[in-house]
Amino acid sequence: MDLSKITQLPASLSEHIYLELRKRILMGELAPGHRLIVLDIANTFGVSQAPVREALERLKQEALIAGKANKGSVVSEITPQEIRDVYELRQLVEGHALREMMKALTPADIEHMERILADMRTAVDENDAFRLIELDMAFHGYFYERCGNALLLNIWNSIKTKIMRFISITNQDYAGYFIPDSHAELLDYIKRGNIDETEEKLIRGFDFYKRYTGA
Repeated sequence: MDLSKITQLPASLSEHIYLELRKRILMGELAPGHRLIVLDIANTFGVSQAPVREALERLKQEALIAGKANKGSVVSEITPQEIRDVYELRQLVEGHALREMMKALTPADIEHMERILADMRTAVDENDAFRLIELDMAFHGYFYERCGNALLLNIWNSIKTKIMRFISITNQDYAGYFIPDSHAELLDYIKRGNIDETEEKLIRGFDFYKRYTGA
């Protein structure tokens, strides 16, 4: 397992290992079924096994890895059915989150989303696919943050990792270049202030993912 591209160290060794493995799983560099052997990872990072075990435990909590009999920890599978379930859930709840955000929309909200959009374009220019996906999640996650419903925000936080993995898979074919443009168009709808029209635009955007999984 090549983990030679080490980024700047976060606050702790376990945090650094967690973030590096998480990124590689989300980007598909560590494929479903790939074994994560504690000793090998510890040797790669030049650390003891303790921070590796802590990092793997966090990945298990996010369902990015799973324990397998006689195999230890492996990267978890992600199936078309899981993705269909996630996008059915998004169709049920994200439109509501968007509507509630728009009812209380402020100029600061627009500025925040415009900054995310600008960062998306920078990520495309720099060919930083992982950053682009993170910003995609930040854009949609802002609806949940501003909708005033903590339960909806919890739902978002519980599903966004699966969404990131799936977007990474589709971006291998579509390169992600459509992401800034599609979000710019959605932001234009938000600025115009027609809530029904904007929700319809958001929901239509999910059709691509449904078609990709054969839903």
